[in-house]
Parts: sequence; structure tokens; C-alpha cells
Amino acid sequence: MLIGDIELDNPVILAPMAGVTDLPYRKIVKKMGCGLVCTEMVSANGLIHDNRRTEEMLEIDKEERPVSLQIFGNDPEVMAKAAKIVESVSKPEIIDLNVGCPTPKIVKNGYGSALMKEPRLLAQIVKSMVEVVNTPVTIKIRTGWDQDNINAVEIAKIAENNGAQAIAVHGRTRSQFYSGRADWSIIADVKRSVSIPVIGNGDIFSPEDAIKMIDETGCDGIMIGRGAQGNPWIFKRTAHYLKTGELLPLPESSEKIDIAIEHLDNLVDYKGEYVAVREMRKHTSWYIKGLRNCTVIKDMLNQTETASKMKDILLEYRAQLS
Repeated sequence: MLIGDIELDNPVILAPMAGVTDLPYRKIVKKMGCGLVCTEMVSANGLIHDNRRTEEMLEIDKEERPVSLQIFGNDPEVMAKAAKIVESVSKPEIIDLNVGCPTPKIVKNGYGSALMKEPRLLAQIVKSMVEVVNTPVTIKIRTGWDQDNINAVEIAKIAENNGAQAIAVHGRTRSQFYSGRADWSIIADVKRSVSIPVIGNGDIFSPEDAIKMIDETGCDGIMIGRGAQGNPWIFKRTAHYLKTGELLPLPESSEKIDIAIEHLDNLVDYKGEYVAVREMRKHTSWYIKGLRNCTVIKDMLNQTETASKMKDILLEYRAQLS
């Protein structure tokens, strides 16, 4: 799969997720065969005002490349400046524009999926970014603002006409957030309307879902979000299934816990113990979901204050399951 001049090993892509797709998690996903990892969204305003926390989110490890670094904002001039900063500091293979985030604190400022309501402004933003960087610019959108305002095809054409190199479409409106079923037919409509690669997103929880989306929409790539939470194996299994038609087995419980511990160690090294332990509470609950007595273990992990204690609980749980 090609995005601009960037060739991906496979078309199975990690979706950008705030509070999830940080560097430690992206490295794990990449090791599991993900074709392209995407960062958490980064504030354009934060970048141009030297916000320290925002700058920390620009870090990219050589082990995780190729990387799509996503930024959000709604001012063409600010977005252009932010794109130049991203290109010079992080040197990502792709710079992505967020037009999909549905959260109230984002859309109330006119960012994220609020831009679905502003086609002319969106055109200016994409054009301003494309004109100042050599890195391919892509865009991630939803099907529309709500069911009465489905305009993904219009937005996709605007993005392509202003230089975007690919477009990812989440098959839900902003008003749906993550509820209901994703409407893959809109993804198919977008694919038919543009010549740049189209990446389908929404309700991909298994390799079988991925091949079904490709068959139904004709999309060029698959983007996995919630289906990858606690399940980085989905990338390896999906890429293998698309290439060979063979369905690899699900990971054993011991492997799930081993990766959870590796994730914890990486996060401690990256963010320090205090932050890492608290952020790992959600990740560990995802890793062990569906395993025997997982609710009891989850409660224990959520009360843990240290990395060593969290690791002890996971190792003891691993022994119980073996």
C-alpha cells in the first residue's frame, strides 16, 4: 500500500486514540506486525506555543516507523506552522489531520469532527499544510456531523483536491460517537469518489471483519481502534489473514499477561512509575478481559500503587491460569 511515496508493509493500520496510542503501546503494536502506527492527536496550538506536554508527544522511536503523526486545530495558518514543526522535529512519514474526534471538549472549539461542518475552512487547512511540508498529508474523518448531514464524499473530494494523499473514514457520524453500527456503505461511497487511497475504520474486531470490510467497500487499507485495545495481536493475525487466508490462533492467556508486563515496563521507563501504574490500569483490564476470574484481578490492579505490586499480581495470575 502506498500513501504518497511511503510504502507500507501491509495495509493494517493502528487508529490514533487519545490516552492509548502513546509511544510504548505503538512499539508493541509495531512488533505485532502493524503496517502503520498513528500517534495520539497533538494540539497545533500547543505546538506553536511551545507547550511542553505537547512537545513530548512528538517523540518517535526508530523501532516504530513508519509513523503517522496526527495534529488537530482549525486555523489554517496555525496548522501550517504546526505541520512544519512536526516535520522538522519528529520527521514522521505522514502528517495526519484530525477531522474525526467527537469529544465535546474538542468539537466545542471547532476542532476534530466539527470541521465536517466547515468544508471551506477544511479546504484552506489542508491546502495550507500541504503547501509548507514535503511529508504526505492525510486526513481522518467521520461520515458526517449527524444522520441528517452525511457529507463524507464531499469532504473526501475537498481533501483530495487540496493535496491530501489518503483519507481514513470512520463509518459513524459525530453524533453517534462510538455507538451503534458503523455504516461501511459510506466508506464505499468515498472509495468510489476519489483516486487517493481510502482507509476504512469502524467495527474491526477480528481478521474476518477486516476482509469483510475490504470486500464490501473496496477500501485500500484497514484502520483498527478499539479492536486493538488489549489486543495488539489483531495486527499480526489480520495482516497474515489478508496475505494468506490462514487464520492464526488467538494468543494464550500467558502471552497476554507477558505482553501486559512488557507494556508496563515500557511505560514505566517512558513516563515514570506514578503515571505508568495509573495508565496501565485500563490497559491491564483490556489485556485480561475474558480470562477466568478477570474481574477480581482487575479490582486488585485498580488499587495498586506500584509497578512491582502490579507485576506481582499479573505473575501470580499467570500462574493460576497455567
